[in-house]
Amino acid sequence: MTTPFDKFSEAMRQLPLVAILRGLTPPEALAVGDAVLGAGFRLLEVPLNSPQPLESIARLHERFPTALVGAGTVLDARQVREVHAAGGELIVAPNFDAEVIAEAKRLGLVVLPGVMTPTEAFGALAAGATGLKLFPAELATPAVVKALLAVLPPGTPLMPVGGITPHNMGDWRAAGAAGFGIGSALYKPGKSAAAVREAAMEFVAAFHGSVRA
Repeated sequence: MTTPFDKFSEAMRQLPLVAILRGLTPPEALAVGDAVLGAGFRLLEVPLNSPQPLESIARLHERFPTALVGAGTVLDARQVREVHAAGGELIVAPNFDAEVIAEAKRLGLVVLPGVMTPTEAFGALAAGATGLKLFPAELATPAVVKALLAVLPPGTPLMPVGGITPHNMGDWRAAGAAGFGIGSALYKPGKSAAAVREAAMEFVAAFHGSVRA
């Protein structure tokens, strides 16, 4: 049986990009899912401040069982349980909340809390985070990634989120970023599935062409 952690590990080896589908609606979920998965993405996040996010997560999980599908903007343990009940296997948060991490761990889910400082990063790892989301990356620089990775346990997945484009991924990767969360540059409400696929392919090409740390 493939676990959420197996899916995460494989995605981190092949294409560690999280498609952040904020504003996605259930009727468009499958078409947009087809678009990003067709480009190579395997990590899909529907933020909970989207319309009917649990329905979208359920549809995506059912249609794309090999992908790691879950929720973003998860703020408390109750929401973790709701995402799990909908079939979600990925929990992404904008902040570090030990209760969110604990509940995700209890349910066997991959959890990526948001951090910005060494204190938050070490606290999140001690609580059991699978990896770390550097958020908002607009407040940081690649030098911050390099500095954090110098003191974090070797192999810690650190993924900048916020303001990531195909043109700036190389600098972040050279500093050691393990992957990225891609939001409005990939998908925003009203964007067609065809346009999403085109953007997704641009990100994939940029990732594979960027400098490896």
